[in-house]
Amino acid sequence: MKKTIISILTFSLLAVSCSDFIEKEERGTQTLENYFQTAQESENYTNELTRRLLITNDWYTILAPRLTNETATDDAWMGNTGQDPAAFRPCAQYIVSSDNMGSMNSIYTAHYYTIQSANIGLEKMAESPLTEAQKNQYMGESLFVRAYCYYELVNLFGDVPLYTKSLGTADLSLKRSPKADVYKQIEADLKESAAKLETVAVNRNGRINKWAAYALLARVSLFQEKWAEAKQYANKVITEGPFALEADFLNIWNVNNHNGVESILEAQSSSVQDKNLGSMLPTFSGARGEDKKNFPSNDAADVIDGWGWCMPTSDLENAYLSENDVIRRRSTITKWGEAAYGDEVLNPTHKFSLNDNKSGRICRKYYIPIATRRALDKKDGHLPLNVPLIRLAEMYLTRAEASFHTGGDALADINILRARVKLEPKTGLSGPTLLRQIYKERRLELAFEGLRLYDIRREKDPTTGRPVIESLMGPNGTFVKYNQSSTDPYETTNLREAQDKGINFNPSKHLLWPIPQLEIDLSGGLITQNPGY
Repeated sequence: MKKTIISILTFSLLAVSCSDFIEKEERGTQTLENYFQTAQESENYTNELTRRLLITNDWYTILAPRLTNETATDDAWMGNTGQDPAAFRPCAQYIVSSDNMGSMNSIYTAHYYTIQSANIGLEKMAESPLTEAQKNQYMGESLFVRAYCYYELVNLFGDVPLYTKSLGTADLSLKRSPKADVYKQIEADLKESAAKLETVAVNRNGRINKWAAYALLARVSLFQEKWAEAKQYANKVITEGPFALEADFLNIWNVNNHNGVESILEAQSSSVQDKNLGSMLPTFSGARGEDKKNFPSNDAADVIDGWGWCMPTSDLENAYLSENDVIRRRSTITKWGEAAYGDEVLNPTHKFSLNDNKSGRICRKYYIPIATRRALDKKDGHLPLNVPLIRLAEMYLTRAEASFHTGGDALADINILRARVKLEPKTGLSGPTLLRQIYKERRLELAFEGLRLYDIRREKDPTTGRPVIESLMGPNGTFVKYNQSSTDPYETTNLREAQDKGINFNPSKHLLWPIPQLEIDLSGGLITQNPGY
């Protein structure tokens, strides 16, 4: 049988009732009625769902919005001062509006394409002649994908349209569902996903397994302040899962350590560049303006000229310095002229264009070592760096925060992570001081891993009881005031990105992003806008 590749988008467009179109028999064409007949077809479809969720080889659809979220926090500047920042500026500078959202438009649309496609696959696979074991695998993975899409949508936009069946053109009049209902569906999908994946082998690199479902359950429980459930699921992953903390923190993002012992869910990449299987992340956030003259080899093969978006702030660096946290700082941030951590011999003084870099810093987690660069056939942006999305350290931090609220030993968990990076244990902390330390450990451990914006929106300041972001951003925010009085030699000499980062933050509107205006217009006004927009 001739193998035909059918894209997810094609399925989405076909996912309408027969009455919507003139019925016409097409011979030799695969449709929803004759697909999903084999395990291979179902696996191909599920693989594409996962690819769309974790996509790293396309810069705009998913990658840019996730980095945009980072630039709306105290961890990252937009960074690139040599190009038009229109995709980043609206959110990064809190001037976002429903018709000027920059790259944040694309993740809304992309996730709903994926949700519609997951719904189609779940319906068709349930009716297919697959074995029960095969259905459990592919449907379990698809349920996770749907849950992850809704998890990001509800955290970015709040109340969002919720649907769990394939829609035809007559079914598109959907209003926003309450946030609580969306979370309820996320939890249901993840529990069903975990149950279906119980019998599926764990050691399948790049595929979703039950532990990813339990770990995401821990995260969404934490985000809802369901402390007991967050602790339960985090503890399950820690004590029953096959994972262990990497002995060397630097190895978590090591290009030679894909799917390491700590990784629970990781977006895959490959150095087989002619297949476009690599990641755009190292190019998107790599140092802009590298020059071969700055390398000891004076060899162009050592250069990867990145785009320079999403650069670390000196405020983040100061957080590491305040704890004397050398290992996590150098594994997360490389300053101009400093040796790239772990690559000191071949890149002893990493230099790049300060005229094109707001902070004089790059994210070390996204760095491609010189030896790897030399082995690449071409440096077209698709590079062999896997992207960890959920890892074991987060589960320790989740359990610590949940323990704080339920009366457990929160210090024990954060001290496990501190010991890994050779820091002295914290002792005698309690009350607000302990909670602030837990928040700080999350920042130091998980910087640039996609959680900072969600965290500062949900975390409560122990003094005010208000979201932490309100104490950081806005005219009186501590982060804004720090920047306005900063003497950092890099940030204060490149003012082509405004130094008063975060000053436009308004707590009455910016705890969520606006719903894209196009979605409101297409719904005929049934979808309403978030407050303040």
